[in-house]
Amino acid sequence: MKKRLSVIMMMLMLAASLAGCATTADLEKVQAQEKAIDAKADQALQDAQAAKAAADAAALKAEQASARAEEAIKRAEERERIADEKARMADEAFQKSMRK
Repeated sequence: MKKRLSVIMMMLMLAASLAGCATTADLEKVQAQEKAIDAKADQALQDAQAAKAAADAAALKAEQASARAEEAIKRAEERERIADEKARMADEAFQKSMRK
């Protein structure tokens, strides 16, 4: 009886220890999940890099547009100064002609 009981106990212990171990299929499933997670992380990284590149390009275009706007303002101010100078000269010429 003791021998039978010890054999049954050994069988139960062996079954319990084998049930707790991961099978090859379980390991393959975990590896497949890891690969899927790695692929998603790589894709997220690529998307982030593409977004950064797009943001950098947009910032460069904005800087260029700002520089063009500043240049246009400078040209407009110069034209205004020239127009004021011409108007002043014309007014002076008119004043001189009225004095004569």
